[in-house]
Amino acid sequence: MAKRKDTKDLEQDAERTEIEKSDADELEGAELAKGGSSFDEDGSADGDESADGDESENVGVTEMGSTRYVHAAFFAAGMIAAYIGGKLLLASWNALADWPDAVRELPVLIQYGEDERATVTLVAGALLGVALVFWYYRKESVRNWAGEVASELSRVTWPNKETVTNGTMVVLVATLVATVYVAILDRFWGYLTNLVYGA
Repeated sequence: MAKRKDTKDLEQDAERTEIEKSDADELEGAELAKGGSSFDEDGSADGDESADGDESENVGVTEMGSTRYVHAAFFAAGMIAAYIGGKLLLASWNALADWPDAVRELPVLIQYGEDERATVTLVAGALLGVALVFWYYRKESVRNWAGEVASELSRVTWPNKETVTNGTMVVLVATLVATVYVAILDRFWGYLTNLVYGA
């Protein structure tokens, strides 16, 4: 009876060990998928001498992940919106300043020179761009969509330099061959047309 109990205990211990080992393997795989380091039996990172300093830096990079691309995209969108908004405001102001009825109603339109108008509209466009981007950034649906796009783009396998160079050379050679072929056909059919119809 005691022997049977010991065997049963040993089997349960073996099952627990296997479960713990599979859990540790899954955790290690998840860490590697996130870009983290693999762990030893004692839980410390492989080859990590200064775990505290490096760990905080790695956490910052992993936490940002593709979010930094989202922030960069919003920043770029703000710059583009500011530029386009400033140009549209300047064009509108100049058009109104050339319209006599508008000048009669709003004499302030011609109070500023063209250089001053450009400065004022640039500042107004910048404020408009910042407000627009901030308004869209506050919308959770837009932020989630941008995050998903950045996450998918970060998974893309981009071609290396050699692949791009080879592809470019293939396109250039194919274009050259097609150009020569069409030019020869053009000359040939032009020659035949002149023979048939006479020049």
